[in-house]
Amino acid sequence: MSLLGLDIGTTGCKAIAFREDGAILGAASREYGILTPRPGWAEQDAEAVWRLAWAALCEAAAAAHRDPPVALALSCQGEAVAPVDANNRPLRPMLLGMDTRTVAQNAWLAETLGRQWLFERTGMPVHTINTLPKLLWLRQHEPALFGQARRFLLYEDLLLARLTGEPIISHCLASRTQMYALRPGHWDAEILARCDLDPAKLAPLAPLGVQPVGRLRAELAAELGVDAPIWVAAGGHDQACAALGCGAITPGAAMVSTGAAEVVEVALAEPSLAPELGAGGISIYRHVAPGLFLAMTLNQSGGLVLRWFRDQLGRWELAEAQRRGVDAYDLLLAAAPAGPTSLLMLPHLSGSGTPLLDTASRGAFVGLSFATTAAEMAKAIVEGLCFELRANTDLLQAAGVEIATLHAVGGGARSPLWLQLKADICGLPLRVPRVTEAACLGAALLAGASTGVYSNLSEAVAATVRYERDVMPEPQSGARYQERYQLYRELHPRLANLLHRL
Repeated sequence: MSLLGLDIGTTGCKAIAFREDGAILGAASREYGILTPRPGWAEQDAEAVWRLAWAALCEAAAAAHRDPPVALALSCQGEAVAPVDANNRPLRPMLLGMDTRTVAQNAWLAETLGRQWLFERTGMPVHTINTLPKLLWLRQHEPALFGQARRFLLYEDLLLARLTGEPIISHCLASRTQMYALRPGHWDAEILARCDLDPAKLAPLAPLGVQPVGRLRAELAAELGVDAPIWVAAGGHDQACAALGCGAITPGAAMVSTGAAEVVEVALAEPSLAPELGAGGISIYRHVAPGLFLAMTLNQSGGLVLRWFRDQLGRWELAEAQRRGVDAYDLLLAAAPAGPTSLLMLPHLSGSGTPLLDTASRGAFVGLSFATTAAEMAKAIVEGLCFELRANTDLLQAAGVEIATLHAVGGGARSPLWLQLKADICGLPLRVPRVTEAACLGAALLAGASTGVYSNLSEAVAATVRYERDVMPEPQSGARYQERYQLYRELHPRLANLLHRL
């Protein structure tokens, strides 16, 4: 038998069939686009996402035909929302989390309900990413459509409606909407009342704990070629599923996921709602692991900065890498100097994430000379990203959030140089799991634990998650980077006014 994990990301989806021991039996992926009808808007065709996700799921299941699936669960991008009709068909494209049109709605929320009041109740700072201001925008700007809606669904509840016939949302994803009472664990009636939103138009919450929410519809099971019933479990936010899939399910265990963006997730025994976390944009929400919570940081640029440098200034390395069948990033960094570079790089190509939250900031290299090489610039980018990571881990720890170990996943986990720099600059040990597709694995573990394949998630992690290596901080390198980090902390304050004027 096998377990299916389906990850619904912002620009693509991936389905993987896992054996009980975590071995990959089959995998498939699809890409889809983002619609930008106006500046600052980011929308998506949810019907296209469903079709491509189902195609990927069928392909992954077919590759594991000797081990037919018994259960599946979803890992989904957060906050995106769309109004749907009585048949759970979207009435308009999804408003994605990265959509920033809700500035006015957030100002109203801050003035009417209060930033700290909202953060203490929901764990979500006032931000354009949240679902709540998106609903307020829809009501103000598309009132007819808003009134027609039977429900307002995120990707998880929308796709579960397709898979099982019923829209259900996990407590994990519900707690990222800014409409969920974090400590008691239910839709927040007071917030909804003060915003004049009908709770009946939100999806029912899945039961607390790890259990199925339904069975795959018979006609879909037939398309998969499976005769036996397939259970469907509630999944959760993609980053929370990734935290589970790399073993971050004890307080203090943390994940750093480095892909297009860079995200840190720290497992918490109780919600940590210190005002400085809310002011820094750190969100606190429910883990997919029952009884735990997560603190999440976000650098939306992340690996995209290094990709920009590769595509614009590393074209020779890109072509050479394709010719030799190697990684272009390895070629870019091969001639990088040992130790700290002579540069400082502010990696704010799309503004800064947490904890600065300066959307008008932009990127900058400081310290260029005729001796500067492309390899040094590439390493300076990685150093800058690690300094941003350090700013977030420093804030978390100063607010009392314990971080014992960082589990590294995503594309950045394949770079020994990047891993060592993270350890040295942040002063934290890193663990690298063997399966870096942690979001899909986390979803599959939820599917397995919900149906008795594993007795609980701890057993599921013990049976499947293996680590390739540990990366320990090097004290001498860490001391040298501590000096550079103090300089880096001055960079944004000194450049911010100029960058804003530009």
